[in-house]
Amino acid sequence: MVDQATKNVIDGLAAKLAEAWNRHDARALAAIFAEDADFTNVFGVAVKGRAGIEGLHAPIFQNMFRDSHLTVTQTRIRLMRPDIAAVDVKWTMTGARDPHGNPWPEREGLLNWIATRHGDRWLIDVSHNMDLPAPDLVKAQAKLLKR
Repeated sequence: MVDQATKNVIDGLAAKLAEAWNRHDARALAAIFAEDADFTNVFGVAVKGRAGIEGLHAPIFQNMFRDSHLTVTQTRIRLMRPDIAAVDVKWTMTGARDPHGNPWPEREGLLNWIATRHGDRWLIDVSHNMDLPAPDLVKAQAKLLKR
């Protein structure tokens, strides 16, 4: 069970991520990660460390995601230990462009994090980002499971 204080702090990480994304601020986005964090984006590109995370996001905030807006829609937290949490962050995004520059329809995705307490603050140590399938496919799959 997650106590309210821990939930608030981890929800705050998700809010800081969305705020940094919506300002297209790669440095602020990277600041919520541990110095040696691992990050994998929706394309499977993996980088190591805060500098790598900032370096990955800085150029795409100038083109693909220049006009994007990210909204966190849900967080789910499971404490593995008092200082380690597994976190799922569901998000939606509008205004993005694909790598070819074409408009990218509204997207839904999931960030899966391992967050740990570093002294007096929580940081993200591992992050995997993924696009989720279209809602009609999610509903069809759910229907199959009810049989």
